[in-house]
Amino acid sequence: MTERSTRRLAWSLWAFGIVTFVVSIPVGIVSEARFDWAEVTQGMAFFAIGTVGLVVALHQPWNALGWIYLAIWASVALMLVLVGNYARWATVTHPHAPFGTFAVWLTNWTWVPVFGVLVTFSFLLFPDGHLPSRRWRPLAWIVVTNTILWSVAFALESADFTDARNRSVPNPYSSGAVAAFSNAAREFLALVFIVSAASSVASLVVRFRGGGREERNQIKWLLLAGAVTIGWLLIPFEHGSGGPADVIQGFVLALIPLATGVAILKYRLYDIDIVISKTVVFGVLATFITVVYIAIVVGVGSVIGSRSSPLLSGIAAAVVALAFQPVRRWSQHLANRLVYGRRATPYEVLTEFAGRVGDSFAVEDLLERMAAVLAAGTGAASAVVWLEVEGLMLPAAVWPSDVGRPNAPPESAVQVLHQGEVLGALSVTMPPADPMDPSRAKLVTDLASQAGPVLRNVRLIEELRASRLRIVSAQDERARKLERNIHDGAQQQLVALGIKMRLLEPLVDRDPAKARELVGQLQNETTDALENLRDLARGVYPPLLADQGLAAALEAQSRKAALPVWIDPDGVGRYPQEIEAAVYFCVLEALQNVGKYARASAVTVSLREDEGDLVFEIRDDGVGFDQDASRNGTGLRGMADRLAAVGGAIVVSSAPGHGTTIGGRVPVEAG
Repeated sequence: MTERSTRRLAWSLWAFGIVTFVVSIPVGIVSEARFDWAEVTQGMAFFAIGTVGLVVALHQPWNALGWIYLAIWASVALMLVLVGNYARWATVTHPHAPFGTFAVWLTNWTWVPVFGVLVTFSFLLFPDGHLPSRRWRPLAWIVVTNTILWSVAFALESADFTDARNRSVPNPYSSGAVAAFSNAAREFLALVFIVSAASSVASLVVRFRGGGREERNQIKWLLLAGAVTIGWLLIPFEHGSGGPADVIQGFVLALIPLATGVAILKYRLYDIDIVISKTVVFGVLATFITVVYIAIVVGVGSVIGSRSSPLLSGIAAAVVALAFQPVRRWSQHLANRLVYGRRATPYEVLTEFAGRVGDSFAVEDLLERMAAVLAAGTGAASAVVWLEVEGLMLPAAVWPSDVGRPNAPPESAVQVLHQGEVLGALSVTMPPADPMDPSRAKLVTDLASQAGPVLRNVRLIEELRASRLRIVSAQDERARKLERNIHDGAQQQLVALGIKMRLLEPLVDRDPAKARELVGQLQNETTDALENLRDLARGVYPPLLADQGLAAALEAQSRKAALPVWIDPDGVGRYPQEIEAAVYFCVLEALQNVGKYARASAVTVSLREDEGDLVFEIRDDGVGFDQDASRNGTGLRGMADRLAAVGGAIVVSSAPGHGTTIGGRVPVEAG
């Protein structure tokens, strides 16, 4: 059976019990001569059994204990509640109703297998659904056999057979020697049952002695419930009379499933938040429906002397229909507070976060609020919002603010994706006494799915700030480099020229030949200084680029390169100055990188127009590099910043042994 089928079966059994129980309420009310608290407490006990069984079956489908509890809940709702109320209705108001006698007979003995299995296998199989060891198999077979025989003995007895009004009547399906034998067998099998139940409780002692600390803590709760249950059965009360003992017995029967539930809650064996919430809602609604029917059908009916009036039933149904939705909302609110305490429900967390995103908060404030919402929704001791920037995960926001910022996200961090791209992560640190559970893990995942657009905007802003800093730093570096080149080159040459000019003046009259020689040197050095100044000017903005355009400027630079460079301009024209400068310096930067790192034999630079964009590519046949293992250097980041400033973008493609291609695209209008 698939996991989906298993979950569907578990929910179906639980829902079947609820629907059957609710349907039986009006039948029981119109047939009862008085309100029976014993049935109310026993119904609560079996509802607790069904709910605990649902939790176990959903999260440990291999655990037989969950399916046994669910089977008990569904059987009780059908055989003892619905059939029992029908038997009472047939006995009290409709003596000739079909199958009335058969329904009375069923209610006299179908409680036996339910009770027998509940107070034996609940202990034998707790907590993992398996027997403690092979040596306990005989006891399990004794319990099964004794339960079957005990049920048959009750079905065929005559000593305590009663009708729906608890009056002693003859068993319609037994008489004579069979009834006498069943009466005696019932007493003997009851002793066997008590011994079997005590032995089942003893199995927990064996588990306790050989189990670990957590298992021992679980067993303590169930041992206490088992001891109270066995002790109650040994007290010589007149069970089944409908008196106070039966009212108390309902609470006693609830001890075993409630003890199991306490173990589940306290030691986090399963996630039961959703089931508890639905249970509280159902309990409130069932109580509301019961109270309305009692008040209108029983109360008003007793006053007017007609408790089976269809009009009163219709009025009760109308009241329930009108008040159902407000009561359901109130019960859901109550369930949320019981399950989640002071922390918000997952729906409230997601709603609050969506509202925060819509408000006009500053970026830093939004991330801090995101971390606070995440911690409040999960009950975490701390929460961190991580932001991916240039391949590194950085803690962008931490709650509470006085907690130190971690260096790296934990393995349990949930990635934040947007359009398939990793933008960051969310991580929480849970208190030791309140670890993470599936419902809160799902909340973190749902919050991460909503945080994608937020982190993308944040990262764009961070990248913009970083690019601005890089541009400013690059400008400062270029200014310092230009200053050094002027100081170390042209300035020194001009200073030397000035000194030689002062030496020339006295030589004109005293040594004309020496003066002519010095004039020739001054001419050569002046030419060198002028050439150096021209080179510096080309670094700022090449005159050839301004005069003849991008293709001519790159052709001139290609002739100065250290390796062969082919320029393929493909008929490109003139463009705005800032676009030509951005492409020109990007190509120069790429050529410098090829010369330094690529170990290439040739480079091809291509230019073309494509759908209103100026496209350029620099392809080399060098060694290439692994893009996944390498981070972009300052040169590539500078190229990306240049193109981004004019609305363009850069793409790098490389692989070891296959060279490198650097491409760019800039939207242009032909000049």
